[in-house]
Amino acid sequence: MKPHRGVVILVFGILSLVLCQFFGIAAWVMANADLEEMAAGRMDRDGRDMTNAGRICGIVGTSLLGLQVIIVFLVVVGMLIFRV
Repeated sequence: MKPHRGVVILVFGILSLVLCQFFGIAAWVMANADLEEMAAGRMDRDGRDMTNAGRICGIVGTSLLGLQVIIVFLVVVGMLIFRV
């Protein structure tokens, strides 16, 4: 069996909340791949909880990134419409 990457995924998920939301995308993608491997029995299942926690943090971090993009878009559109 392959070793789990739960610690790395959890760190990426936490970094997406604290430092840079782009880490959230990496955590989310890595976690989904690892959880599939664990479900198939090809990866060590001991890191499942850490992997899932990193995935959740990654989802939240990615959502915050999406929210920031929407806010910036609305501000730019508002400035163009009202010529501020």
